[in-house]
Formats: sequence, C-alpha cells, structure tokens
Amino acid sequence: MNAFAQPEMPPLEILDLRHFSASSLRPVLEAENSVWGERLDWDYRASIRLLLQYLDARVLPGFVAVENGRVLGYTFCVYEDRKAVIGDVFALDDSEGGYTQTEIETTLLEHLIALLQNSPGVERIESQLLLHPHALHAALFRASGFSVYRRIFMDLDLRAVNVRNTAERVKRLPEQGFELRTWQDSDFQPAGSLIAHAYEGHLDSTINDQYRSVSGSLRFLHNIIRFPGCGVFDAQASHVLVSRGTGALAGLVLCSRVRDDVQHVTQLCIAARARGSGLGTLLLEVAGRSLAGRGFAKLSLTVTGGNDRAAALYTRVGFRDQHSFDAMVWTSLRAAQAPTSPSKAEAGRGSSLAHVAEPR
Repeated sequence: MNAFAQPEMPPLEILDLRHFSASSLRPVLEAENSVWGERLDWDYRASIRLLLQYLDARVLPGFVAVENGRVLGYTFCVYEDRKAVIGDVFALDDSEGGYTQTEIETTLLEHLIALLQNSPGVERIESQLLLHPHALHAALFRASGFSVYRRIFMDLDLRAVNVRNTAERVKRLPEQGFELRTWQDSDFQPAGSLIAHAYEGHLDSTINDQYRSVSGSLRFLHNIIRFPGCGVFDAQASHVLVSRGTGALAGLVLCSRVRDDVQHVTQLCIAARARGSGLGTLLLEVAGRSLAGRGFAKLSLTVTGGNDRAAALYTRVGFRDQHSFDAMVWTSLRAAQAPTSPSKAEAGRGSSLAHVAEPR
C-alpha cells in the first residue's frame, strides 16, 4: 500500500427523490432559502412548505444526491400532459469528498434530463433556473439538445421611485378610452384571454408554452394566484386597464409578495390594440406607487434577453439589472415534426409546483 496515496472519494449516490422524506431534505432546503434571500431578496419558505408537502406524499419525481448517507442536493420535475418542467436543482457546498456544488447539481440534472428525454410520453421539457447565474448549467443543457435563453432579473428601489406625474396620467385615462382599477376575481377569465393574445408570436411563448392558448394562460394565472410558488398574490397591488366602450381588458400588471417588504411582478401585458401609448409604463408606476405607499422597499421582475423594448421600458421606470439566469427548452423530434393540434394544446393539466422557482 502506498502511504502517500490520496484517499478515495466517497461515492456520490443519485437516488429516487420519492424514497426520501421531507425531513431528510430540510437542511438542503433551508440552505437554499438563505441563498434566495441573499441573491434575490426572496423569502423562499412558502415554496419550501409546498415542496415539503409533496415530498411527504412521496409523489414528486426527481433525484437526490447522497454522500455517506447524507443528502447533499436534489432536483425535481412536474408533468403537464406531454410536457415536463424541471422546477429546481440545488446542492450544498460542503461535500466531505470534495465534490463541488456545481458538480453535484450537474450530476443531478444529467440524471433527470436523461430520464425525461427517454420517457415516451414527454415531448417537451422546460426549465427556468432563476437562482442559478447565467451560463452555470447552460453547457449541459445545450449538449442535451436544449435551446437556452438568457433572462434578466431586475429590481426597483421603491424608496427612490419618482411617481409625481402618475396621478395626473391616471386622471387622463378616460380621455384615452380606459379605466384603471385593482384586480377583481371576475378578471380571471378575461385575463387568460388577454395574456394568450398578447403573447402571440412573442419569444416568451417559445420559453413557456402556456402563453400559446387561453387554457394554458388560465393555468398560469391559477398557479400564480392560488399557489405560493412565485410569491403570495397581492390583489391590492395588481391592476387592470378596462376599455370603456367594451369593458374588455386592455392591460394588466400582477404582483406577488416574495418577502415582507419585497414584491415581484408576475405578469405585465398590454393588448396589441392599446400599445404605443405608455400604458405599460403607467401600470408599473401605479403598482410602484401603491406598494411604496404601503411600505414596500423593492419591486422586482424578469425579462428575456433580446426583448429590448421591454427592457428599455423597465429601465425608464427605474429598474436596474441585478442578476441573470437561463431558461431552457427541449422539444422531441416527434413533437417538432408533428402539426400543432389545438385540442391537444388545450388539454394539459397544470401543477402548482410548476411555478416553484420558475419566474414569470
């Protein structure tokens, strides 16, 4: 035996997530919550509680990384009809054997991607890994046939926002044929139609196929309003623009609380017929004014790289780049060659967990 030989690294086991209880993953999730807070000013505990419920039910597909009996990381996915959404991946950085955090996360993702791409019923895979910096895992996804899109996380300091002219602009809205009010439950169905039509041909509908149909947009709304995956929905901070003549929705901004003093814009869209009049800017300023008046310190949102018009709008309002991350999409050859079926596109059922760690 060579006295100077390096000790062998303990093996890293990749095991089925459904074999593990919530308590065994709690240390990993608590560490992840700290990173969400430090990097994005988000309180991730509501999402963690939702994850723990699914973990205890032993129904969440995914994998865990185990070293010497200790869970070091996890990844999970959810299924929506013939689509899978990779919801998250996270690993600790204190492996006894010297495995890096990135190595552990990459190994977990390799196993999950291989599982999904070899599942006969899966024709599309989406993922948005908001917590992870741009390009961290991009090479793995590209090597697996995914298209990768850079997205930008921006935030606005509500204590410094200038909303002096907002009230006057709101008063002039009737002259433009619009009324502004806060969100009501009756807006749910019309909002689904507005979102689907507003995203026709838009890059974001390539990243998230829920935007391609009314029923998909309704699933998106159901998840952000009813479940805490992207914060706790705040109807008071969410506003809609209504066309005075028809009563149809012409625009909306939806906000959710992600920390006691921080909110996130989960959706901002304007109907095609109402664009070009500064209504998107006005909706953001109204939301910002409302939140600042209630003592919130920050408002955040995300935008896809290359969407220069939207990014310029956010910058004019006062948002600044804070972080960038990647969105990934894979489509099977069979699905890419098949004609789009409207009935099939409308058929999928959503999962609340599809919006845990998936930004909008």
